[in-house]
Amino acid sequence: MAPEARYELPPERLGRWLGRWAAAHPGPHRSAFTAAEARFSAADGASLLARPVIGGLPEGELDGFADGPLLAHVGAERTVGVLLVRLGAHAAGVFEGDRLVASKVDRRLVHGRNRAGGQSQRRFERRRAGQARGSLQAAAEVAVRVLLPHAARLDAVVGGGDRGAVADVLADRRLAPLAALRVERTVEVPEPRLEVLEAMPARFRSTLLIAREGG
Repeated sequence: MAPEARYELPPERLGRWLGRWAAAHPGPHRSAFTAAEARFSAADGASLLARPVIGGLPEGELDGFADGPLLAHVGAERTVGVLLVRLGAHAAGVFEGDRLVASKVDRRLVHGRNRAGGQSQRRFERRRAGQARGSLQAAAEVAVRVLLPHAARLDAVVGGGDRGAVADVLADRRLAPLAALRVERTVEVPEPRLEVLEAMPARFRSTLLIAREGG
């Protein structure tokens, strides 16, 4: 299998990186696009896969190294909803470009796992399960208050933290308009806090690059 390298870059650095890759792997090149990703191939057998966090690329195939559609897509300004969920903490925000225009961050107590046995263990697990449900319900309420009023103008909803917890929150029937806009990728983040939420544009505007050498 050909060697593989992975990178994650913001739009501001992506164009220069792509230019260096094309120069290092001379043509003829071929460019192919689906809604979710761009694929570039070179005459030496090298290939490059580019996956923006937010999809919607124009689909098609082009001769040559055509990075313009990808750069235009990742550089576009969008209105994006963000939902960050981990058991015990959650955050929701609406971004217009890089500007956070609505937000809420909250915490709910969820105890860690208990290693004791017997009846006390079962009581503890029931209590913890109740706390976990309460935490997810609180996250859903925050999403209803912060994100749902903006659903009609959102271009995408980006989840972060625990993928399963984000899915559980968006399973709330009230949040169906948001679930329909959720992007496939869940961004890895630490415990949701205001500073983590404020830094999300750098994450949801990024592109995952998977470069494979020829051979």
